[in-house]
Amino acid sequence: MLKLTYTENGFNLERLAQSLEDWVTTRVILSLRAGWHICVEPSTASFLLPADLPGIERLEIEARREDSEIISVSACDVDYVEISLRGSWVSASSECDEGVFVVTMSDRTEFFLFKLWQQAQIVASCVSE
Repeated sequence: MLKLTYTENGFNLERLAQSLEDWVTTRVILSLRAGWHICVEPSTASFLLPADLPGIERLEIEARREDSEIISVSACDVDYVEISLRGSWVSASSECDEGVFVVTMSDRTEFFLFKLWQQAQIVASCVSE
């Protein structure tokens, strides 16, 4: 399972071994016990990766192998590709901009996407220094 945590400063991507159903169930139970509002709904999430990142072509091949409803890779412009995912949005309300997006794909695609995202973060941190 991939977990994208969206905050006011950006987002973080994690790969979890836990199943989507177990993670959501635990989150709902925690919210109920703590008295927090929780909204879980089907949604989409998108983020950009550098188009020249080694492995982008392979990700496109993996995306075609996946159910096309779950992941798509589209050229955004010369410098970036857009990764779009279909999964579940978990937040305090359906109108909230901050929350967690979770999605399940094949282990292979999840691992590969996560590694590409990590590489993009390393490149971005080197450029900003």
